[in-house]
Amino acid sequence: MNVQHIAAFSDGPRGGNPAGVVLGGALPADDQMQQTATALGYSESVFAAPLPDGGWRVRYFSPAAEVPFCGHATIALGAALALAHGDGVFELAINHARITVEGRRDGALVQAALQSPPTRSTPADAALLAEALALFGYVAADLDPRLPPARMHAGADHLLLALKHRPALAAMRYDFEAGRALMQGAGLATVSLVHAEGAQRFHARNPFAGGGVYEDPATGAAAAALGGCLRDRGWPHGGAIDVTQGEDMGVVCRLHVDIPPVPGASVRVSGSARIMPA
Repeated sequence: MNVQHIAAFSDGPRGGNPAGVVLGGALPADDQMQQTATALGYSESVFAAPLPDGGWRVRYFSPAAEVPFCGHATIALGAALALAHGDGVFELAINHARITVEGRRDGALVQAALQSPPTRSTPADAALLAEALALFGYVAADLDPRLPPARMHAGADHLLLALKHRPALAAMRYDFEAGRALMQGAGLATVSLVHAEGAQRFHARNPFAGGGVYEDPATGAAAAALGGCLRDRGWPHGGAIDVTQGEDMGVVCRLHVDIPPVPGASVRVSGSARIMPA
């Protein structure tokens, strides 16, 4: 199996969230995909095979299980497809939606952009919120009242906790097994911890214990869901936001989110991808 190693949402030639990318004539067996993702140890790996209509059938696996959608692995896939087939927009069939990814070569990098599945958000359940605050050692006074806790979706579910102060985000710690139980029990891909530096600039961290990873350095699916949630809440995003993630892990990642005005519509998440040595 030929695995490409591509870091998505890089900070130019540095940083980014690594993903394993496998392009083939047919998808491998489920157990082979899971074994490959587990062995690689990246937060997600993506597997793609061509469809008769010219699109690509795509599946995503974390080290622990299959996941319904992964943004950073989709960006990495867009880079791999552009390198293999030339610049363009590629149709993708994921488990529960049809989306697209665009890849365009830019020197040693590839610029890539995904169109997310439809978005939605609802206020966070009080019991889930209480459990999440206890997990991270936060209290209600740590939360930013301008952006109340929410369950948000863009291909996968995430719990949004917006923190009032940047140091509280930097101090994020939690018990891994307790986090795994919470996220798997609630059907969450990640908990999305964010701090609004301004109306259009966010810092983010994404614990991903349900997928077998303590923290994801860049989370395109959560960024897409955040964009949809900000639209639902009437946040003054001005049509786009920038998200910096991975700073507190020492791996800077940069995500740009374009937010159209139509409620529930797909959002566009873009960034750079760099090819890593095998």
